[in-house]
Amino acid sequence: MPNELHTSNSLYLRQHADNPVHWQPWGEAALEQAKAEDKPLLVSIGYSACHWCHVMAHECFEDDYIAGLMNRNFICVKVDREERPDVDQIYMEAVQMLQHQGGWPLNVFCLPDGRPFFGGTYFPPEDRGNGLIPWPQLLMRITDFYKRSKDELLENAESIQKNIMAANQQSGPAWNDDALLQAAQGICGNHDDQYGGFGGAPKFPPAMTLNFLDTVRHLPALREADPALPERIAEVSSQTLRAMAHGGLFDQFGGGFARYSVDAHWLIPHFEKMLYDNALLIESYTRAWVDTKDPLYAAVVAETVGWLDREMSAPGGGFYAALDADSDGEEGRYYVWEPEEIDTVLGPSLAREVRTAYNITPGGNFENGTSNPALVEPDFACREALAPARDSLRQHRESTRTAPGRDPKLSLAWNALTIRALAEAGFYFNQPAWLERARTAADFLWDAFRVEGESFALHSVYYEGAGSSVDAFLHDYALAAEAFLALASKIDWLEPGASATYRQRAQACTDHALAAFTDPHAPGCFFTAEGAETPVTRRKEWFDNAQPSGNSSLLHALSALHALTSESRYADALHAVRPIYADYAARVASGVAHGLEALATETRGIVHIQAPPAADLEALRLALLEHPWHRVFLETDPGAGDAPSYTLCFGGTCHPPAENPAQILSPLQRS
Repeated sequence: MPNELHTSNSLYLRQHADNPVHWQPWGEAALEQAKAEDKPLLVSIGYSACHWCHVMAHECFEDDYIAGLMNRNFICVKVDREERPDVDQIYMEAVQMLQHQGGWPLNVFCLPDGRPFFGGTYFPPEDRGNGLIPWPQLLMRITDFYKRSKDELLENAESIQKNIMAANQQSGPAWNDDALLQAAQGICGNHDDQYGGFGGAPKFPPAMTLNFLDTVRHLPALREADPALPERIAEVSSQTLRAMAHGGLFDQFGGGFARYSVDAHWLIPHFEKMLYDNALLIESYTRAWVDTKDPLYAAVVAETVGWLDREMSAPGGGFYAALDADSDGEEGRYYVWEPEEIDTVLGPSLAREVRTAYNITPGGNFENGTSNPALVEPDFACREALAPARDSLRQHRESTRTAPGRDPKLSLAWNALTIRALAEAGFYFNQPAWLERARTAADFLWDAFRVEGESFALHSVYYEGAGSSVDAFLHDYALAAEAFLALASKIDWLEPGASATYRQRAQACTDHALAAFTDPHAPGCFFTAEGAETPVTRRKEWFDNAQPSGNSSLLHALSALHALTSESRYADALHAVRPIYADYAARVASGVAHGLEALATETRGIVHIQAPPAADLEALRLALLEHPWHRVFLETDPGAGDAPSYTLCFGGTCHPPAENPAQILSPLQRS
């Protein structure tokens, strides 16, 4: 059977279409063939911007001898984890059980019915003395073991399946808001006080963790319980945000953040740029700016939005998925510099300032004497003065270098995160174009991702020219609801009355999620809808990974809709899962930070402001900037008449109307 990936819409699958391996896409046909031929299933999972996926493909999957071993003894399946996160998460959990770590490429050996019995991540083509078993040797061992000791592999698969199923039936202690304090204290205790961030290398941008900490920081009861905590959180957040903004994780000349830093001090990233990271970080820096008015945060947001506009915007209104780490076969080549090139572009005098400010040296800090720019000049005025020079270097880079490959996939979940971020940033930074861009993307999602039919349903991915496909998962519906709610919360600033449309869409997404994904026997929602075919079993996703988990995101939607509609069913659904988060808050708080933020937001209170269409909404926006960031819903009420008065409901209490924006916001001073 030849390689079957040529006709795939997925860029990642097409990247493997010329391998001599007889790859098939995930599906029933591959499982049926494995059963018919009694061969183990080899499932290899990755994504288009994954550097080590490219490395293993070049070293192993392009090798004729190795491909022959795979073709003779296995049914080989390639999976784009961004298209099929349901497949990825099951096999990732299995590998983490077996190896106590995971990552991509993810290579899993399964019984013909898809149940995993062994797996790992990257495997080299030969023994390099680093403790990693060579891929050809592993293939031969698995082949021999499958022929001689299949019963043992069946026991392994059954044990893994039972462990995965057991994880769905969790419970926890009764919820108490003290869990939020305990979680925040634990997270802050893991902060790297020297370089910022949490833990050691590699370091990932902790946007969801910072958002949770910021919300807890403003809880009055918890401030009383631990008076030193607010200042500690402020220090943690400031150091981490500034370290990322100054470091090489941030593209200093082009805007946008790379996936993660390979070192502890944020200097050298894994150079791929993912849409979801940048969406989450735009929101974190926006919130931090509202609280502090630090101009560095504003600059980071503006430059990252500029990168989205230039490099990630799709013609239909959405945003592309990712940029590769590699170009011309080398990781980071597009982003690193030598001093001589800086001199050529800027001239010796200005170049000297740039090289000094961004630590671009003859010895370099990356490979082959090149430097990845990192801002070592602490004075923001210097950074601001060098903006024209940075723009010249960016334009030179774009005109003379091969740009990294771009994955043209449009992900519903990742676009939803971006809409949420742009809606908030557009409002608070007084950038109507950003808010309008969020609206354009939201309208595109609603039109392009909906499944045609009588009932409401969404797809998960979209390709230009091919349309949408793959039934949406829990996190798709939950994040879409968050996106529509974020837009509903601010769009009346541009067009009074427009919020009703987006609130209705958010409610449709949330109601479908509750109907199709809820576990009737235990707390929480499954990742896949009722009736969906999945390998091993339906699974619940509690932990945030690179993006928020579906259950965590759903909590945000439930909290907001309860505040807006007063429908008790939304509060009931939220309260049912709080015990799960009480347990996780004590043990692994940073792993469920987005969900804990939703619970902290419910405790703090959602701000719901209603105003007549004639009200001065710009004055209200400016007044909001005098307070710490809150989850705020600003809606105009067509039935309120012409009186320029505002009403505010906050924390379960609706306050008397007032004509002055500062007066109506006075209850926020206590939070």
